[in-house]
Amino acid sequence: MTKPTDQPEDRVLLAHEGAVAILTLNFPARRNAFGLQMRTQLRERLEAAMGQPEVRAIVLTGAAGHFCAGGDISEMEERTLLQNRERWNLVTALIRLIALGPKPVVAAVEGSAMGAGLSIAALADHVVAARDAKFGAAFVKMGLMPDMGALWSLQHRVGRAKARELLGLARSFDGAEAGRIGLANEVVEPGQALNRAIAVAQEYAALPPVATALLKSALGQGVDSLDAAMRSEVEFQAVAMSSKDHAEAVRAFMEKRAPKFEGR
Repeated sequence: MTKPTDQPEDRVLLAHEGAVAILTLNFPARRNAFGLQMRTQLRERLEAAMGQPEVRAIVLTGAAGHFCAGGDISEMEERTLLQNRERWNLVTALIRLIALGPKPVVAAVEGSAMGAGLSIAALADHVVAARDAKFGAAFVKMGLMPDMGALWSLQHRVGRAKARELLGLARSFDGAEAGRIGLANEVVEPGQALNRAIAVAQEYAALPPVATALLKSALGQGVDSLDAAMRSEVEFQAVAMSSKDHAEAVRAFMEKRAPKFEGR
């Protein structure tokens, strides 16, 4: 794995392992609280990784044994309505990158994943959680609405009734429970989430990039009805069938060899 960037003001570190980009939320003094600088850097580095052909999948994790403890309360000062709306333009772009960007995102969750941390994890394509990780959505306790896409992502992961409970009662729960209810795809022993997440990301990286991007886009746009699913198939399958990746997959199958996908 390449050495992560390590500048004093970095709130998001970047490293690579083969075709996998690893982004690490980096504010250990506050359990990686999600402040403005971190949001800005995460958007910039996610956007860059999504646009790099050599990157086929992305892992999101946190430094010093924690994923993200939620919003940085020290930054929650009073602002005007217009100032608050402007701040959320950045957040909206970040949510769309994780949920709808062309590269699969795998979250590796250790320690705290509270508030914004839970929201970020729920947006990912795949979540690996340590058994003793601590999740929670305490937005209402702070007099706030759930944000960072949680109103959409959480109900798609755990169902509407469970999402209402988790968001409305603001209860915390561990990684084992996250796996049981479907928030986490996999539950591992403490300290193993990152290694497992990288392994899953490498599985994604070996798949055809065009088909992977189209699938993520279709699922993100919503296929909750048969008509919506059919529209997505018409829109995306024609593109997939015309891709060089598809032609390579067919040739490789006929020639009984491993395919070499180029993302075209």
